[in-house]
Amino acid sequence: MKITNSNITINVLDLDNSISFYKSLGLELQNRWGNFYAQMKAPNLLIGLHPTEEAKLLGNSGNVSIGFTADDLNHSKSMLKKLSIKFNERKEDGGDFLHFNDPDGTALYFIKPKW
Repeated sequence: MKITNSNITINVLDLDNSISFYKSLGLELQNRWGNFYAQMKAPNLLIGLHPTEEAKLLGNSGNVSIGFTADDLNHSKSMLKKLSIKFNERKEDGGDFLHFNDPDGTALYFIKPKW
């Protein structure tokens, strides 16, 4: 067996709203199958969005966290502010981070690594 591709699937309440959110971050809509599933593409990462019932979302992303490497955190910070997305900054030995959530509470972050 050879794995030829992979993705992360996120359960979302409103597929259109989530597509719009991820597009505002710079991801591209790669595929969409009606209101059943959509794929958003970031460099070297494919994220699947899957509609679900609110009862199945626990208000957070559990153990899922998706990171996007950014070359300019000041630009990323300005973009999040412009989009009215709340974020927290964190610095550590490995890099500088901007942590934020998508509309359904999935943990996301931008990182400017120090390596």
